[in-house]
Amino acid sequence: MKILVCISSVPDTTSKINFINNQDFDEVGVTYIINPYDEFCLTKAIHIKESNNATITVINVGDEKNDSILRKALAIGADNAVRINKNPDNSRMVADCIKKYCDDNQFDLIFCGRESIDYNGGKVPGFLAGKLEIPFINSCIGLEINNIKINCKCEIDNGIVTLEGDLPVLIAGQKGLVEEKELKIPSMRGIMTARTKPLEIINMEDISNNNMTSIEYTKPTERSECKIFQEDEVEKLVKTLSDEVKVI
Repeated sequence: MKILVCISSVPDTTSKINFINNQDFDEVGVTYIINPYDEFCLTKAIHIKESNNATITVINVGDEKNDSILRKALAIGADNAVRINKNPDNSRMVADCIKKYCDDNQFDLIFCGRESIDYNGGKVPGFLAGKLEIPFINSCIGLEINNIKINCKCEIDNGIVTLEGDLPVLIAGQKGLVEEKELKIPSMRGIMTARTKPLEIINMEDISNNNMTSIEYTKPTERSECKIFQEDEVEKLVKTLSDEVKVI
């Protein structure tokens, strides 16, 4: 079985986010990590590898600063790593790049995180599945494989749905696919072994950005001060809601 795990590089949630003139992301002081949803997928792929004699390839679209997260994925347990040397301008272009790689390298199972925690777009998995013309399972929180048959659970608005199907398939995973306590931490042996594993760099000059560019970045409005009322201050609460907030 051949498994592909799509990996994106995102700012650590503890990093302070700023923009330069609302046009460019300020990378000063920002630490990058594997997108958490992608890490859930990678961990699940490793579990599958251990029981199904699978090989795992991780892929990223980006520049050389992303090599460190690919090396971490190799240290965790991936067998091969591929970086498509292109600026990930938008989700459609990222999907185009990965699709072109998949055309030349067939996979039985493709994992993507449900979304990245920077843009929260959640577009790449659907775009990629559509371009590859394979089934797409979103918000997956459980997956079992028996030969070419899969059984999975995914979240929907009002509950959980169970699905059955055949490989190949693209899974957009999230927490529940594995739990946080199951996430792999690179061992010293894994780190040393990762240095000998292949990291393939591919240039795709013929893939365009589909004429989509980011025009402006703005930070969300800061939350207003929270006022706390004691249980015996009902009249004060009502007056505040009426005179200050003007909701009653």
